[in-house]
Amino acid sequence: MNRSFRRFFVARAGAVVLAAALGATPALAQDDGVVATLNGQPITEADLALAEQELVPQAGQMPEEQRRAAALSAIIDVRLFASEAEENQIDESEDFQHRMEFLRNRALHSAFVDQNVVQSITEEEMRARYEAEVANLPQEEEVRARHILVETEEEAKDIIQQLEEGGDFAEIAEEHSQDGSAAQGGDLGYFTKGRMVPAFEEAAFALEPGSYTQEPVETQFGWHVIKVEDKRMQEPPAFEQVQNQIRSLLVRDKYVEQLSALREAAEVEIPNEELKSSVDQLFQQQMGAGEAESPAPDSENQQ
Repeated sequence: MNRSFRRFFVARAGAVVLAAALGATPALAQDDGVVATLNGQPITEADLALAEQELVPQAGQMPEEQRRAAALSAIIDVRLFASEAEENQIDESEDFQHRMEFLRNRALHSAFVDQNVVQSITEEEMRARYEAEVANLPQEEEVRARHILVETEEEAKDIIQQLEEGGDFAEIAEEHSQDGSAAQGGDLGYFTKGRMVPAFEEAAFALEPGSYTQEPVETQFGWHVIKVEDKRMQEPPAFEQVQNQIRSLLVRDKYVEQLSALREAAEVEIPNEELKSSVDQLFQQQMGAGEAESPAPDSENQQ
């Protein structure tokens, strides 16, 4: 994916963790197909789907049968302990009733967001937002370059001499380069400014397509001979590549819109001024989440 586009979305969409988490929760299918019984009580496909979501955090990384087995095992464990808890009248305690009210409210919160925020997003909205985000992207130049990395300046100068005599850059890279890109003829693909270490980047962007450095370039990795194959303006990724990020942006915006309206209509009293100030500050951060943030520095500089 276009790195500037991805980092742009990380900055804008990654701030509302709560909304994103809720938006990632799919609606559960009402499948009553019975997969097992426990003490005569059915366990259905819908139960399995809920267990995968709530009880098996690593479910998405498991093969389907292993995922279903883990979910079913978790349901059996939970129901057996729940039955014992009822036998011991734990469900009648004040602490349990308080916990149940909290869990009920959280479940209602999630259900409301799913029905009124997540499921309300249309493909037309997503494509319109995609076009708007693309239009706001800064235009960046990128180059496609090859390089040959050797240990000494003398080796690099010898390689430049071979190129002057008509040597093929890719073939020389395969034979002499000590970088992992040697097998690809030294090809590093396309990159924008900020991806490479400064000396390498400065030399690469100063070259015209088809030309190579006339003097070796030194970095902490060794000595480089660099050739630029192409220059172009960076292209945004296709809609299909970033539609999940687009959806996250829309979930964030709609969640914040709904929350703002509900908070404005509610009467919230917090007698402790320090606590009230902290809560108000968090709310304001939610309302403006992603707008004032900037991307984290990119740490993936190459040689």
